[in-house]
Amino acid sequence: METTIYKAVVEAFIKQIPRSPRVPAVAPFDTCFDAKSFGSSRVGPAVPQIDLVLPNRVVWRIFGANSMVQVNSDVLCLGLVDEGLEPATSIVIGGHQMEDNLVQFDLAASRLGFSSSLLFRQTTCSNFNFTTAA
Repeated sequence: METTIYKAVVEAFIKQIPRSPRVPAVAPFDTCFDAKSFGSSRVGPAVPQIDLVLPNRVVWRIFGANSMVQVNSDVLCLGLVDEGLEPATSIVIGGHQMEDNLVQFDLAASRLGFSSSLLFRQTTCSNFNFTTAA
């Protein structure tokens, strides 16, 4: 993420979890926490969701499984990276954020389609049946 966006997201995220102890950064991540301070849910660590609001008020909601990276048994890091003040694009959605979400790129119509986390349906992309309607 571009620096000003990154800082705003991190600040808002941290403000939602004031009792979760921070731990030293683990490269490439700057915002890391004591993993034991979070419970778990069907969609990963029980942390605040991150909503990316797209045009026409479409929201891509990112849950703990896609926002947090378990770097070791004791440390969870916010899986976002500060790309500086002049990155090629202001936000890049990485593979970790897209994991277990169905994403469809319609290049002809310049459209993007996406599901919410498949973990809500008690499945993952690795075992999702693509031959039937969801």
